[in-house]
Amino acid sequence: MAFKFHDYKIEDTKPRFGWKKRPNWMPKEMPWPVPGKELTFNYTLDQQAIDALAAKSKSDQNRSLLLEDKFQRLASDWKLIVSKSHARNSFVNEEKVGEIMALENAAVFAERAVPQDAKVLVAKMNKGTDQSNDWGLGFGLTLTNSSPRLYWRASEGKVVFFDGKRDNGTFEVGKADQLWFRYEIADKELLAQASLDGQQWHTVGHLSLKSGDKIQLVRVGKMDPNGENKDGKASTKEGRSKIEGFWAYGDFSSQFAGDLSSKLAYMKNVTVQVHYDLYDDMPIFSKWITVKNQSDREIVVNSFKSEQLAVFEPESSVDHRSRWLYPNITVETDYTFGGMSEEVVYSSSLEWKKDPLYTTQVHYDRETPCLLEVAPKMGPEQQVAAGGEFASYRVWELLNDSWERERKSLGYRKMLRSMAPWATENPILMHVRSSDNESVKKAIDQAAEVGFEMVIMTFWSGFNAEDDSPENLKRMKELADYAHSKGIELGGYSLLASRHIDAKNDVVLPEGMHPRFGSSPCIESEWGQAYFKKLYNLYESSGLGVFEHDGSYPGDWCYSTDHPGHHNEKDSQWNQFKRITDFYKWCREKGIYLNIPDMYFLNGGNKVGMGYREANWSLPRAQQEIVERQNIFDGTWAKAPSMGWMFVPLVEYQGGGKEATIEPLKDHLPHYEQRLANLFGAGVQACYRGPQLYDSPETKNVVTKWVNFYKKHREVLDSDIIHVRRPDGMDYDAIFHVNPAGKEKGLLMIYNPLDEAITRKIKVNLYYTGLKGNVQVVEQDQNSRTMPLNAASEGIFEVNIPAKSQTWFVIK
Repeated sequence: MAFKFHDYKIEDTKPRFGWKKRPNWMPKEMPWPVPGKELTFNYTLDQQAIDALAAKSKSDQNRSLLLEDKFQRLASDWKLIVSKSHARNSFVNEEKVGEIMALENAAVFAERAVPQDAKVLVAKMNKGTDQSNDWGLGFGLTLTNSSPRLYWRASEGKVVFFDGKRDNGTFEVGKADQLWFRYEIADKELLAQASLDGQQWHTVGHLSLKSGDKIQLVRVGKMDPNGENKDGKASTKEGRSKIEGFWAYGDFSSQFAGDLSSKLAYMKNVTVQVHYDLYDDMPIFSKWITVKNQSDREIVVNSFKSEQLAVFEPESSVDHRSRWLYPNITVETDYTFGGMSEEVVYSSSLEWKKDPLYTTQVHYDRETPCLLEVAPKMGPEQQVAAGGEFASYRVWELLNDSWERERKSLGYRKMLRSMAPWATENPILMHVRSSDNESVKKAIDQAAEVGFEMVIMTFWSGFNAEDDSPENLKRMKELADYAHSKGIELGGYSLLASRHIDAKNDVVLPEGMHPRFGSSPCIESEWGQAYFKKLYNLYESSGLGVFEHDGSYPGDWCYSTDHPGHHNEKDSQWNQFKRITDFYKWCREKGIYLNIPDMYFLNGGNKVGMGYREANWSLPRAQQEIVERQNIFDGTWAKAPSMGWMFVPLVEYQGGGKEATIEPLKDHLPHYEQRLANLFGAGVQACYRGPQLYDSPETKNVVTKWVNFYKKHREVLDSDIIHVRRPDGMDYDAIFHVNPAGKEKGLLMIYNPLDEAITRKIKVNLYYTGLKGNVQVVEQDQNSRTMPLNAASEGIFEVNIPAKSQTWFVIK
């Protein structure tokens, strides 16, 4: 069955949701929606397709399951027939039921009676190391008048059907490791089928059944050429194989019985749309599907696969690999959760799978992961009412033109920056450690004085986003109004995942399964729905403008059948994800800034962690300086500077004592200035956590100096970083901001971590500035000179940097 092409249309791209821009936090204007065209293909079902759907509905999964045995133990109904030609011959090898160890031409199998009403029998087998042919792994029957057998001629790469008298049909399977065998009794005929995946069946042969012919026994394992238990010519070759499972099915349930074509006629009014967004000047496209239900009844979208892309393998690997190189396509989706790394997409919404149908791949066992499939791991199991619509999540595919790391990462950064342009908003922020009025107002006043733009009432500050009392809402509005009067945005922190509520409202999981963070509420429980109601109310009524959401929804399934927001585990992930992303999109429409330590960029998130370890901020101060620059250097391979936050513990944080703490700020001013130079020089904002940003005029001047530096060069500092030399504390380290579309084409930051001054000649490639020939170089906004570039766009920077200091060059 397939929906058939009906028509198509081309339109301009449309915004996925609203975005209230905050231009004062952005280096430059960003377009929304992303410029380009949307191409939509419409598919519907005609009568021929309805008939095919009716036929497909006659699948085994819609039959009554009479028997299932995955051979986790040996059921008493099985009788074992094991050749005595060798002591190792067995059907239970090393206590593993169904694992056959046998000589090449030895009969080793299990047999049993089948349920009386069985109409379909299925067996799943893995050939392992068994290369037998005549005595190959098989699926046999004993009928009243014959003993047919489906068997695997492993070394020849084919399946053969023996009809009780002769071989009567073959199916080429190549070097497949596992197969499914199937028998179906239909219209006085026995169909013998095989499959590579258990979904698509190939009819290998058939046998006409005589009057009174009934299945007496089923056999799984190694039988002789006649489906019996005789041994062949002696051989010393032995092999190990596995019977993975056996299933017996009966008739179809009532809903799949009768005239299905008439029952399914309403499906003619269901339209499936396949959408593509094609973007201007970028080798990127987006794809998603929608299902429009224009029928008169509810339908359910149980599952979907919105993309399947077969790609040639990127490496020539004949043997097994513990780590594969994926095809050179960067793939991202907006159904991502469970971490702040781009890699989490593989655990949530897509997978590179092996493609056994790709028979010419060089890998011996055809296990190269070269088939991209985009589908949720669970569900979505979404009900679509009459007149309603379902939309899948979106996938973005970036076609890389190089394997070079910097170039590939630049492409990924541009993709995220374009598809989630709010990630370019990069306000300078402070984490105030106490949420009482006096502390918050002091933080607001100091932030305004030195040019900061945001204050967040941090974790452990006393801020409670769940306090919906009139008194708290009134106090928050007064503080927000005060902050706005100073040009500051104010907000607070809330913990969601990793907390325990109670047995009624936490996620419910089977024994042996655990939430991603140990404990977690189900956000479609009564508590979860009330939690989000409180958040909407707080931010709507108070005017707070930033929300730091820690432990965002990590993708936990919930098996509860009592929670109001989902039915069971099948729709739990989809519904919980929608609950939280609806809130994030609402925040984006309101201009509320979102700090979220998970990859929610494509659903409205502004920033994640740059990639730090909290314990690092309990190290001695000198070590923190190097670790900080290392985290930035490493974190900006997959992020633009604006996309990740760092951390500056102005007061003690998780231990470390005085050696790890900057307070009193004036007593550690050289270190404080180095931290400011590290961060503002990288265009990366940190959470400056403490009661104050300065404690003396000298401290205030230093903070103001680096804030002014950042704001003066904001456009180029917020641009992409080219990685010159990673910090190691042994020599200089350097990063190079590039912005070919700006007035300042580049800004090179060079740091000297040593206790002595250094003089260096540093070759830097300026290719990504777009400049050629001679360029203008200005050091520390003072000394300007002309620098020639060679044919490779490289220039030589001669630097003299004092001990424990830095310099920078603007390139025009």
